[in-house]
Amino acid sequence: MSRGLNKVMIIGHLGRDPEMRYTPSGRPVTSFSVATSRNWTTAEGERRSETEWFNVVAWGSLAEICSQYLKKGQQVYIEGRLQTRRWEDEEGNKRSSTEVVAREMIMLGERREKAEGEAETGAEAEVNFPHSDEDEFPF
Repeated sequence: MSRGLNKVMIIGHLGRDPEMRYTPSGRPVTSFSVATSRNWTTAEGERRSETEWFNVVAWGSLAEICSQYLKKGQQVYIEGRLQTRRWEDEEGNKRSSTEVVAREMIMLGERREKAEGEAETGAEAEVNFPHSDEDEFPF
């Protein structure tokens, strides 16, 4: 019997370029934000839209791939799990942040930039990058 399920799947656009850094042990970690939008019509016929922002973190080889290939505005599919980190700031206030720990990333939509010397095809780029070593926590 399963003890529980913590799985998140989002499709959205990057709100900023990914930022990669390294843990003291040398393990790469990349963070970026993804915005998802939801549109609906009210009972009165008024169109509404709502945007939700997700902080995403990727580890290991997936972190390196995200840092190398993802750019602000690009559409992406992220699959992973939710994780909440808690800490105290310099003034002693309790703080927390919930983020998506990415396990898989697929680039969607049209490619905005082509590699040097690559012919433009106009085709959609869909590359699946699995992540296998997600269980190390640097915090």
